[in-house]
Amino acid sequence: MAREPIPLNRSLDKIAALQANVEKVIRGKSEVVELCVAALLAKGHILLEDVPGVGKTTLAHALARSVSLSFQRIQFTTDLLPADIVGVTIYNQDRQEFEFVSGPIFTNVLLADEINRATPKSQSALLEAMSEGMISVEKRRLPLPDPFLVIATQNPIEHVGTFPLPESQLDRFLMKLTIGYPNAVDEKKLLRAGGAQVALEHLEPVLDETEIRDLQQQVSHIHVNESLIEYLMTIVQTSRTHPEVALGVSTRGALTYFKACQALAMVNGRDFVVPEDVKRLAVPVLSHRIMMKDRRMLRNDFSPEAKFIQKIVSEIAVPR
Repeated sequence: MAREPIPLNRSLDKIAALQANVEKVIRGKSEVVELCVAALLAKGHILLEDVPGVGKTTLAHALARSVSLSFQRIQFTTDLLPADIVGVTIYNQDRQEFEFVSGPIFTNVLLADEINRATPKSQSALLEAMSEGMISVEKRRLPLPDPFLVIATQNPIEHVGTFPLPESQLDRFLMKLTIGYPNAVDEKKLLRAGGAQVALEHLEPVLDETEIRDLQQQVSHIHVNESLIEYLMTIVQTSRTHPEVALGVSTRGALTYFKACQALAMVNGRDFVVPEDVKRLAVPVLSHRIMMKDRRMLRNDFSPEAKFIQKIVSEIAVPR
């Protein structure tokens, strides 16, 4: 029997508590934390792409510790095998039978650290899990825990020994986010505190598994006006038909864009989506789903796709 959605005001208190808890560790990055919470509520996966040492792994740990969910970390390397992620079938001599030993993917929150260091074969072990919440093993389909969230990290400037994520893998991530360096004030506080590790170790969960599922269920009740659906679809269609684009946003991308807008509206205390939600999410949700025809990049310009999405959003009329 389906549970009744919890009232919006109670939901807001829970969401605010979750954000505040994560920000005890990740200082001065309210926008990134807010988007991560929205992705969690939209049942979407997160790709954190940034230079080393800015808190990608710490953010993943803080989000996992703020909810009383199971957590596993996989350090992706070139010698990582799919069985190291999914699990392996072994022969139990005591029982005289084969049994499946589950891998670290059978968890609520999975941190795929430096995901682009693994070979495409190992990366592909996540595809079915991220899109369907299931794993196929030995002609069986096994369900993963619910909720299930993958937070992957990668370094955008290090190419030696890495394997770029294929388009099919990128399309499974709801958002691609960067953290960036902290401002001087927050970094000074971090220095005085001796880093974020102490705060992380003392972090206590503020939501449990049932509360997360209730919040995820409530996202679908957020109202989206017909004019905003048309606005969203115009952005998506432009990404497919623009002469500078080789690969546009997929149907999966459009669906997750819609749901992300609902989740962000709820995180911001509204039971309806506004144009600003659609505009704000365009780059984090869509930029990693497109491919430009001219992929030549200027030095320090790592995301022509993001600039293109910003450009078309600025040119499309906002509905009134």
